[in-house]
Amino acid sequence: MKILVTGAAGFIGFHLSNRFLSMGHEVVGLDIVNDYYDPQVKWDRLAILKDQPSFSHAHIDLGDTEAMDALFREEGFTHVVNLAAQAGVRYSLENPRAYIDSNVVGFLNILEGCRHNKVEHLVYASSSSVYGLNTHMPLSTHESVNHPMSLYAATKKANEMMAHSYSSLYDLPTTGLRFFTVYGPWGRPDMALFLFTKNILAGEPINVFNHGKMRRDFTYIDDIIEGVVRVTQNTAKPNPDWDGDKPDPATSSCPFRVYNIGNNQVVELSRYIEVLEECLGKKAIMNMMPMQPGDVPATEADVSDLQADVGFKPDTSIEEGIRKFVDWYRDYYGE
Repeated sequence: MKILVTGAAGFIGFHLSNRFLSMGHEVVGLDIVNDYYDPQVKWDRLAILKDQPSFSHAHIDLGDTEAMDALFREEGFTHVVNLAAQAGVRYSLENPRAYIDSNVVGFLNILEGCRHNKVEHLVYASSSSVYGLNTHMPLSTHESVNHPMSLYAATKKANEMMAHSYSSLYDLPTTGLRFFTVYGPWGRPDMALFLFTKNILAGEPINVFNHGKMRRDFTYIDDIIEGVVRVTQNTAKPNPDWDGDKPDPATSSCPFRVYNIGNNQVVELSRYIEVLEECLGKKAIMNMMPMQPGDVPATEADVSDLQADVGFKPDTSIEEGIRKFVDWYRDYYGE
């Protein structure tokens, strides 16, 4: 396969590109390397990828229509995995326009590139955030997600609807993946595990939202990557049993699918912090905080479809996953 991975300098994009390269595929990694968080981490990830002969970096803004059109025409991708996006629930409260530019306009450029250049399968990152006010656990792709609680979540829901329209109009196979709280080595510096580790080692307090009662389906990066790879190879197909009188949101009469990728094991934030303390050998100083706007109290993924269709279910424990993150963090920062 010749694969375009957008957001290749990002956390998931870096790991996914590495995996595809190890499988013998050719990867073009698109990333503008913005400064939403420390760009040095992104450049260090890219340096590792650039050491591999089957990788090339496209320094292109997803919202640059002309550059994106040219990239698709010149490269002839067989598959596209779109991971580039303006991330972060809380940041969407401060800078909403960045989310429209990247997550909506940029995604349209991806869809148009795939449509006009006969891409075999488009896989794209959605988010568990789309579930919003849904409280029926575990969260299922077969239930509607019409009540997002942040603009970030709304743009991810929009991506799913945009993908469906292109699958329906142009017979473009598309698969959306709702990721659940991804963590692990090379993780994002703006995410809780990274911030907690940094502050605990420095003897500084950490902000613990919802007084530590947040419940999350923490999913280790290697499990996410395994799921993405398997889904990419399993091209979306129409559901022959789809019924317009009882429309299933996760499938369609066109080649469209949506899956959850989560650990299917809910952990309270307070326990997550305890495991981190054990791995670091140091106690945290905690500022107990209320729930933040746009956050939800709990997530839990129903991954039965993923298991049925591609034979995979994430299962890395937080004890193992956090230990691996801490080992990486100490090595990377010389702590």
